[in-house]
Amino acid sequence: MPDTPTVPAPDPTPTPAAPIPAPAAGNDFRGRVRSRFGFGSRLRARLSFRFRFRLRRSVLVPLTAAVVLVAGTGGWYAAGGGRSTVGPAPAGGPGDVVAPLARSMHLPWPREGQASVAVEGIGSLGTRGEQKPVPIASVTKVMTAYVILKDHPMRADAPGATVVADRRAADESYSSVETTAPVLAGREYTQRRLLELMMVPSGNNVARLLARWDAGGEKAFVAKMNRTAAGLGMRATTYTGVSGMEASTRSTAADQLRLARAAMKDPVFRQVVATASVTAPGAGVTFRNTNKLLGRDGVIGLKTGSSTPAGGNLVWATTQEVAGVSRLVLGVVLHQRAGTTPAEGSAAAHEASRVLITAIRADLPAAVNRA
Repeated sequence: MPDTPTVPAPDPTPTPAAPIPAPAAGNDFRGRVRSRFGFGSRLRARLSFRFRFRLRRSVLVPLTAAVVLVAGTGGWYAAGGGRSTVGPAPAGGPGDVVAPLARSMHLPWPREGQASVAVEGIGSLGTRGEQKPVPIASVTKVMTAYVILKDHPMRADAPGATVVADRRAADESYSSVETTAPVLAGREYTQRRLLELMMVPSGNNVARLLARWDAGGEKAFVAKMNRTAAGLGMRATTYTGVSGMEASTRSTAADQLRLARAAMKDPVFRQVVATASVTAPGAGVTFRNTNKLLGRDGVIGLKTGSSTPAGGNLVWATTQEVAGVSRLVLGVVLHQRAGTTPAEGSAAAHEASRVLITAIRADLPAAVNRA
């Protein structure tokens, strides 16, 4: 069932140094139709051991007052080095333990929602905000892509398997209530191109098409998503759909960071989320990546997601050279300006992420030297 309606507005492209303003109301979106591992340790005598789209020069999404647009305006991490636990140890793997250098970094965490950041080879820089499961909108597609690539592995730069678009995916291209991308019934598409159409403009219909192709049905695919989440220790995450359209799909920043670490180990996933634009075959429509930070400040991904109940969400990946080594920095910002328009939430998530990225990249090299 669709979420409560809002009328979106366009996101103007920010300059790297300036905050990203919320877009003016009434215009179009253009170019897109839009986890205690604890071993909660107890010491005992013994230690006992989580697109309505229009094919013209752009794609427009007309919304009515009865519908919400779920906008797709949604890494890889290996912990290392010395680290210490600050407070209770969170559930999960080594990236959940806060690195000692994090204590000397005064990061501009978002004032609302929740966030989590980790650096490859160094450790976690911390998690802020109550880690309570919240709607994540199109950030859901990170798991969708991860499962598809686990089930159908691809070589880097290869097209992958061939997928034939079904009538349902084609008909859903015309939806006016969600983000879609155009596909033609009976047409063959490469696995890579469909992954791009799902992740770059955040095509919900393409996510569902891939789920049916992989598992024979969306319900069976959702079960795979939840099994995968459990396997990754994402104990606060529940998937109820493959696209993020459902507000009942919920997660936390810590859980989504865990997933990002796993997903970014796949070279094809890294390539897809770093794609700046993609053209829909046979439709003549080119979409720009909904991640407006891509290509700036070392940003190489990852996924956006926004809706009225979810607010603005952004999982991001950037790089920074530290002591002569390029380090991957992964971050998750969730639930920004929830209850407002998707456009306002998206702008807030992008701005909160931009500020974090800028501060981390500026201070990380010095922080390593201080530690």
